[in-house]
Amino acid sequence: MISFTVRMKFRPEDRQRIVELLTGLATASRQEPGCVTYVPHTVDGEPDVVVIYEQYKDQKAVDAHRASSHFRDYAVGGLYQLMLDRQVENLNTVV
Repeated sequence: MISFTVRMKFRPEDRQRIVELLTGLATASRQEPGCVTYVPHTVDGEPDVVVIYEQYKDQKAVDAHRASSHFRDYAVGGLYQLMLDRQVENLNTVV
């Protein structure tokens, strides 16, 4: 199992567009056969910070996600163009 978070910061004026992009990306990503969990969040008290928790069956599933047309359209062509900052945290299962 591969799990990670992606934290992104956006401008306040882009909030509605960010919600639209995240809705499309999450809906399509959850349909991928190797996707276990894909949940976008805003941070309490920081409405312009988004954290996406992602979990995939294996590296092949992660690669398929990143190669998908919806990732290209919503993430690379949308979110990445609007973000001010991006951090990825790879997670290791404890139990």
